[in-house]
Amino acid sequence: MSHSSANVSSFLVDNSSLFDNLQIGNGVLDLACGKGRNGLFLVSHNVPVLFADNNEAHLQSIVPAVELAGSSAAKSACWLVDFEAEVREGKNPLIGKSFDAVIVFNYLHRPLFPFIREAIRPGGLIVYETFTVDQKRFGRPSNPDFLLEQNELVQAFAGWELIRNFEGEVSSPERAIARLIARKQAKK
Repeated sequence: MSHSSANVSSFLVDNSSLFDNLQIGNGVLDLACGKGRNGLFLVSHNVPVLFADNNEAHLQSIVPAVELAGSSAAKSACWLVDFEAEVREGKNPLIGKSFDAVIVFNYLHRPLFPFIREAIRPGGLIVYETFTVDQKRFGRPSNPDFLLEQNELVQAFAGWELIRNFEGEVSSPERAIARLIARKQAKK
């Protein structure tokens, strides 16, 4: 394994076997990937990832790690995109794109929910982990725009097969989060 799982979300690590059974054809979108720690974990497991973020320096820092990863690196790429600006302009930044899975960690922009739902192929996965309104007790973020309401994540993916769901407090570090893995229904 070329990428350390030390800084990777434990939620992703604990559920990484779901990607073993996922038919990978379109790859995984690491939405608002930051420095790419979670997507790089998947790349190290031979899963192609599209790293998407609005920070060019972060994306440039991902490239060397992807190149070291081997076979899945050839299908992995970086995409400089400002999702929020695109949505403000009335655009769907994911239009015409299809992914086997979308992973989102520590990021919330509610208007993207329908676009994410649409961009995941039938049978594909959403893996989402971010802060809830209870996070205010622990510090940042505290802006309600960046904090999920109770059951909001489950409601955003209503109608999908719920694989994992958690809402509450965790330690190391202490924070209030919601975690969800759901599978889009396959077409009949």
